Amino acid sequence: MRVTHAPGTYADFERLREQAVALRRAGYSLRQIRDELRIYNNDILNQLVKGEPPPAWTKRPNAKDDLREKARELRLQGWTYNQIQAELGCSKSSVSLWVRDLPHPEPKHTPEEQRARMNAGLARLRASQDRDRTATREAEAAAIGELSARELFIAGVALYWAEGAKSKPYRRSEVLQFINSDPNVIRLFLRWLELLEVPRDRLTIRVCIHERADVQEAENYWADIVGVDVSAFSKATLKKHNPRTVRKNTGETYRGCLAIYVRQSADLYRRMEGAWYGIVGAAPATDLENRT
Repeated sequence: MRVTHAPGTYADFERLREQAVALRRAGYSLRQIRDELRIYNNDILNQLVKGEPPPAWTKRPNAKDDLREKARELRLQGWTYNQIQAELGCSKSSVSLWVRDLPHPEPKHTPEEQRARMNAGLARLRASQDRDRTATREAEAAAIGELSARELFIAGVALYWAEGAKSKPYRRSEVLQFINSDPNVIRLFLRWLELLEVPRDRLTIRVCIHERADVQEAENYWADIVGVDVSAFSKATLKKHNPRTVRKNTGETYRGCLAIYVRQSADLYRRMEGAWYGIVGAAPATDLENRT
């Protein structure tokens, strides 16, 4: 039997509530109660059945109920959040929500064992990263192949402009001067000078190093890199020690920098500078041609 009432009046709220509760307990859904009592205001409808649980048939099954039960089962077996997450393929936040009321599992390892396991895992991760890094470097090195004379010239110009001394408007110095601590960079620079047909007897070479370092060992090292006798080196430039500075350039691998000065190189400097600006001017045009 339908119950009618004037729309917009709620004087008999308690009577409507009794009817709504009775329908709810009889297994009616909210929509059925709405149609039966003609209550189309959702706030009022919810107030009428407040405290009454919905019938079981209106509950939709939760797709994660099985995962939740499995997570709780694994937690009771002593599994960690990370292990449960990996096993069930769900998020760690979901695992935490499902099992947070359960007791924490007893640790299976002592703190020392846990640190050892963590360090071993980090060592495996770093070894894997090192292998990936090495493989990438080797693949890219192989992809370069042989350099043509033009490619070597361009590479040398870019290297010098990045690392070499440049003439300034306030200090005109058109001469090739290069200093670096990377032996591979030094090797490439010397190979570039050979391409430019600069003889070794036009080079002034010296080591620049901290005064507390082993100067003799550094000179022997750089002499092997350059392929000359140590006697060909000019007197080393020593950096004075500042007691207020904490040195980081220490240890067996610290050998300072090698400085190379090319005598009578004003013309070579101008050629290098002109080539650099040629590279700069050509780069945008090439870029535009490659755009689609």
